[in-house]
Amino acid sequence: MATLTRALSGDGSVMAMAIDSTDIASRIEEIHHTSAVMTAAAGRLATAASMMGLLLKGEGDSVTLRLDGDGPAGVLIAVADSNGNVKAYPENPVVELPLNSKGKLDVSGAVGKNGFLSVIKDLGLKEPYSGQVPIVSGEIAEDITNYFAVSEQTPTVCALGVLVNPDLTVRAAGGFLVQLLPFADENTISTLEKNIRDIPPVSSMIDQEITPEKICMRVLEGLEPQITGNCNPSYHCDCSRERVQRAVISLGRQQLSQLIEEDHGTEVCCHFCGKKYRFSEEELKEILQRATH
Repeated sequence: MATLTRALSGDGSVMAMAIDSTDIASRIEEIHHTSAVMTAAAGRLATAASMMGLLLKGEGDSVTLRLDGDGPAGVLIAVADSNGNVKAYPENPVVELPLNSKGKLDVSGAVGKNGFLSVIKDLGLKEPYSGQVPIVSGEIAEDITNYFAVSEQTPTVCALGVLVNPDLTVRAAGGFLVQLLPFADENTISTLEKNIRDIPPVSSMIDQEITPEKICMRVLEGLEPQITGNCNPSYHCDCSRERVQRAVISLGRQQLSQLIEEDHGTEVCCHFCGKKYRFSEEELKEILQRATH
């Protein structure tokens, strides 16, 4: 089970959160049969989405991260609710690339350096809030940091990491997110900068069984950190037959008629969990009848 911890500095001017998302990244690999670099890419995006989900206020709120770069990965999507539960979809689950110049999985090469990161927040209003920024590196953490700076004017540091074993299982995955509030003073900022400069890679810390709570304490060291909450998000897909049926209805009369006459039924597969929903010819006729009234 994943663990997500939130903390505040003593004066409340810095918020930090950290997550051990090893289980979430493992489910992505199991469901989508991703290659190593794609497990790292989708795992990083899902880790970021989980933490950003926890920043939402309302119980029914959700956040969708869509990374659309010019690399072979294609589109990457992660959707999280306000409890940090998350689901992910990589358009091209198998991408094989040589290691990068640092000897690590080349996530940037898979994602690409040109394109956009879109953040869509469904807050239960008539229209969802949507922000879009150009991809700056394709490493994902820097792109999340840039999104907060540009779209939300919130100074943020994001770190993400996924370690993949030679047999393609996930060894460790996690991340942290730190945000400065407007009243943070210069001493706080310089202490934070030093802490982040000196901290080891987040995936290494998770691999060494350093808990999210301890990661928060290290990030906020010298700032009187206080833990404000813990939760256990999971990889969770909320697809259902009713929801899929609504999507089938939205195909419109012409396409529904075609499915009835030519295919005598249809099967819809959920992108996020792989579950298949079968609709017989009779069921499609009922759906068509409802769609025409």
